[in-house]
Amino acid sequence: MTTTSAPKRIARVLAVLSILLAGACGGLVGYAVMDLQCHDGCSTAAGFVGLASAVGCAAGVAVVAVLALRASTEWNEREARERAHQQRGLT
Repeated sequence: MTTTSAPKRIARVLAVLSILLAGACGGLVGYAVMDLQCHDGCSTAAGFVGLASAVGCAAGVAVVAVLALRASTEWNEREARERAHQQRGLT
């Protein structure tokens, strides 16, 4: 019986979805703020600011997601080691 301590697929899918959602929200906020600041209809500049905001927000959430998935993996590995140690002690 082989067990893996990798995060479950649902956790990885949720991490990717949270990164995409953060990028979309960051892009919308960045575009809206720049569009409000510019009075001459500079949609190109607002688009670039929105894109930069999207990338920045997605990168920040990606860092947090990777750290959370790594912590989950370490937690699962530790529990597996403890279970194996307890089973060896019982036999």
